[in-house]
Amino acid sequence: MNLWRAFVLAWLAMTLAGCGINTIPTYDEQVKAAWSQVENQYQRRADLVPNLVNTVKGFAAQERDVLVEVTEARAKVGSIQAGEDILNDPQKFKQFEQAQNQLGSALQRLMVVVERYPELKSNQNFLALQSQLEGTENRIAVARRDYIEAVRQYNTEIRTFPGRIWHSLLYSELEPRENFEATTENAEQAPSVNFE
Repeated sequence: MNLWRAFVLAWLAMTLAGCGINTIPTYDEQVKAAWSQVENQYQRRADLVPNLVNTVKGFAAQERDVLVEVTEARAKVGSIQAGEDILNDPQKFKQFEQAQNQLGSALQRLMVVVERYPELKSNQNFLALQSQLEGTENRIAVARRDYIEAVRQYNTEIRTFPGRIWHSLLYSELEPRENFEATTENAEQAPSVNFE
């Protein structure tokens, strides 16, 4: 009789392992890992900002407003506590995304200001920081893309068969995850270009 029970338990374990019972937690962990990478890249960008601001400050003191804007945007990003709980709170997620977008926008304005200072554009410290910032922006884009894909896969699994069944029976505490949205109005429309 014990041999029979062992056989039934082994069969049941193999059947459950092959039917997707572990898919939802696996995808949930992938979302968390992808989110950690997004946070990592945003932190890298935030860490570059003070050095960039100090380098520009020495050359473009009259551009104080832009420098203050970048510094304040970085401070706002730093004040938002990002962690795994942000993935379960749509409002915190939106605040985090808005703060990151404001910092990105302020950094873009700073780069426009830099165009007016040829001596700054040739400064080796600035060039190195600018290169690191550009690389970081690319890494952020890749990390966000990977996060978006992980969220798509996870959200699809908990909404489709058989994941929907496992979600309702075993993982009902796991909510659908928030995703990034376009950062500008009318982002789906191509910009118009006029060479007149």
